[in-house]
Amino acid sequence: MPLHDLTPQLRTRLSRMERAVGWFVLLAILLLTGGFAYYLYNTAERKGWFVTKAPYFTFAERATGLKVGDPVKLMGFDVGQITRIDAMPPYHAFNVYVEFEIKAPYYGYLWTEGSVVKLTPADLFGQRTLEVTKGTKGYPTYMFNPLQELTLGEAENLPHLDRFKFAEEIRNLNGTNIAVRALTPLSRDLLKQLAALGRERIRVFDTHEQKKTMTSVWNDFEKRYETYARTNLYWLLSDETPALSERLDKLVGEVEKALPNVIALTNQLAVTLENTALLSSNLNRLTVQAEPAVSNLVALTSELRGAGRLGQWLFTTTQQAQLDATLTNLNVLLMNTDTNVVALAQRLAESLENLACITSNLNAQLQANTNIVKSLSDAILHADEFVQGLKRHWLLRSAFKQRPVFQPLPADRRFVSPKEKD
Repeated sequence: MPLHDLTPQLRTRLSRMERAVGWFVLLAILLLTGGFAYYLYNTAERKGWFVTKAPYFTFAERATGLKVGDPVKLMGFDVGQITRIDAMPPYHAFNVYVEFEIKAPYYGYLWTEGSVVKLTPADLFGQRTLEVTKGTKGYPTYMFNPLQELTLGEAENLPHLDRFKFAEEIRNLNGTNIAVRALTPLSRDLLKQLAALGRERIRVFDTHEQKKTMTSVWNDFEKRYETYARTNLYWLLSDETPALSERLDKLVGEVEKALPNVIALTNQLAVTLENTALLSSNLNRLTVQAEPAVSNLVALTSELRGAGRLGQWLFTTTQQAQLDATLTNLNVLLMNTDTNVVALAQRLAESLENLACITSNLNAQLQANTNIVKSLSDAILHADEFVQGLKRHWLLRSAFKQRPVFQPLPADRRFVSPKEKD
């Protein structure tokens, strides 16, 4: 029915219904739009689209068990994911390039010393996991403070000098020792020291200003922070563990090499067991043969079990009586010897006492007559002079004359005539 054919009352009702339907459709569209926006926000928040991510890269021997999107672990937590895996050029020193991202705040655990990438097997089917380790010392890999490069004069004119920190390591003139470490607060004394070292420009951080994204990255070769760009990522060294399949192959190879020795050992064990069986059979036969000797030994020991039975078994009645008499005589002899030894000791003591008296008397005589020794010495000298005088006397000189000792001529010596001598 055409609209102009309707009555005014119907037209008013239709216009009201159209407005209600329009408002309903508009409200439904708004609700759908809000729900979709909320879904997108939750999805982005769950996937970490609004979280700051710090990129890193490492090198691996092979890409086996790794794929883009795999999680990156730190202390057992999923802290990021692998974003790129690519092969290096043919003449490059490394094989596989692996790039990954670490979400905030976990990149704060990664420092320049102690943080490495571990590629470890995850299962028996070749799957591997990428795990980063917590740093122990050094410097943070990324910084979020503004990086500035100033001259020493500009640094001295800074209004708040303690707000700034060095963004590099500065060494002495020889380059052997570190004069200023990175992240050390600025001071006028340090600036004077750097002026003495001949430095003209320095790199500093403004610690009172924090950015939401990375502003600088540490350069391990230059030992300083450089302005961050997407091209200068931080390089984490890798510690790659061989896959379980490779380790199993290696183990199987070692087992195959050792198998001939094992077989030889089993053969030796078989020979040893045969010899043991033969020895046990011989031992059984020996025990059967030794049973009569053992029974005789048991009977003998039963005979010797009583008190004095061993002596009765070794000696006859006559020998026992003779042995008793011998022991009695020996006892008497020992008693007499003891008595004689005591008497001899008493006599020896008396002799020693007499000798002590004699020596004491002799000592007393010598002390009383001090010229006795001198007189004896003079008498000996005079006797010697008397004997020497007798040797020189013409009547007794021949008695003390020494006779020449006859020496035989050597065998090779011959007599020579006077003519031969001339």
